[in-house]
Amino acid sequence: MNLIYLSLGSNLGDREKNLDTALSELKNEGIVILKKSSIYETAPWGYEKQPAFLNMAMEGLTLLEPYDLLKLIKEIENKMGRKKTIKYGPRVIDIDIIFYNNIILNSEVLTIPHPLMHKRDFVLKPLCEIASEFIHPELKISVKKLLDNL
Repeated sequence: MNLIYLSLGSNLGDREKNLDTALSELKNEGIVILKKSSIYETAPWGYEKQPAFLNMAMEGLTLLEPYDLLKLIKEIENKMGRKKTIKYGPRVIDIDIIFYNNIILNSEVLTIPHPLMHKRDFVLKPLCEIASEFIHPELKISVKKLLDNL
């Protein structure tokens, strides 16, 4: 089994229900959810003229390889009604792979660890709640230290 950390966010519709639905979909597809953070309401990032987000993080286990996990996440987002809009725009659900074991992966379609996670408090705060001591495989510092440095 592979240890994964995902970040989830929603700012359209019933935001809390969207997060619950996404977690249920992940679980139904075989993702074992070990820990869930609290839900945080956060200001939009990157494009500010939109509703506030609800964000959370989860720790889980999967048998899926990274690209298969990404494919599953995209299928869940599409099933839940996510539409392509402007970059960093509003969305029913957004699910990002933050960490996958300790791998470092850089491709055109997938980068792990998530390339912007260390610049986003809406990722780091919930992640710190469930994985404060996890060491970023590239930056070689803990999630807590990343949050402290923000």
